Amino acid sequence: MKQRLEISKDVAEYKIANNKAVYDKAREEEKLKTLCAYVEDDFGKRCVDELFKQIMAISRKLQYGILEAGEHSNAAPHEAVKELKKAGCHIVYQGVPGAYSHAATLKYFGEDADCSCVPTFRAAMEAIKNGEADYAVLPLDNSTAGIVNDTYDLLREYDNYIVAEETVRIEHALVGIPGTDLSKVTRVYSHPQGLMQCAKFLEDKGWQQLGAANTAIAAKKIVDDADMTQVAIASETAAKLYGLEVLAPHINTSGINTTRFVIISKNRIVTEDADKVSICFEIPHEAGSLYSILSHIMFNGLNMTKIESRPISDRKWEFMFYVDFGGHISDAAVKNCLRGIEEEAIAIKLLGNYKSKN
Repeated sequence: MKQRLEISKDVAEYKIANNKAVYDKAREEEKLKTLCAYVEDDFGKRCVDELFKQIMAISRKLQYGILEAGEHSNAAPHEAVKELKKAGCHIVYQGVPGAYSHAATLKYFGEDADCSCVPTFRAAMEAIKNGEADYAVLPLDNSTAGIVNDTYDLLREYDNYIVAEETVRIEHALVGIPGTDLSKVTRVYSHPQGLMQCAKFLEDKGWQQLGAANTAIAAKKIVDDADMTQVAIASETAAKLYGLEVLAPHINTSGINTTRFVIISKNRIVTEDADKVSICFEIPHEAGSLYSILSHIMFNGLNMTKIESRPISDRKWEFMFYVDFGGHISDAAVKNCLRGIEEEAIAIKLLGNYKSKN
């Protein structure tokens, strides 16, 4: 093995000198076909194929490390800072005052933050892209309802970056116009996830369940309509803001319901204490391709903490994968991992490197 690794080093130096790519898929497949031809039975061919694929993969990983350690690094440029600038910055969030996105904004940037709301997630991304705001705060996933698809898709689409994250404990309440008689209620409004998270409370009510863009908008609708047969599922903060009565507190099924929000900038900013890397990548639609890509995380001793997939809209049954793993972009292990994925995936995008919130 030691001799083989020495040969791999020589190969890396040759490829550097001759400006050749580390990964030559066609050549590797040709070599594997030749090797498998020495074995007659199908199981034996699969064994030979798998064994030499791994040997070749280890060689490539060594070569990526040599490239990243020298002047041929592909590491993405970034702005290294001690901590994220908050003072004098304008922040946008999707929704209306009283929404959980508003709460996340104030929790991260402070109660006196200069912030404003926009109607859609896309509008928030456009605001930072165009320099109308320094940061945007968007929900990424919820501990019970899962990922927010729109945010994932927009992170892939825009050249904006995650620079921090914040978590907010979700405490849903049933709210309505003061004096509302629950026996006369016929409709309840909330964000679809809010309705789902309170399914147990709602299951025997017989109310029509209607979706809203977010929980605070649902609360505002109750005020605007002035209809006492309608109620909303929202936060107690929203109820107070809009002058509604809390008809039933803490109605969400899970007591540990938490939403993770990401703080997004148009600049690739990385703080000293960043310990989570988020990427998305596209891979060949063939057997073993995801396994091969994820091996770069494992081989470099990095801990993968999340993986999600989203369909690629214009291609049937093909997907973009989103992965989080531990590390700082300046770490050799992270640079080697990203180099390997970049070389072997169809496409990769670094979504951000930031401090995780437990």
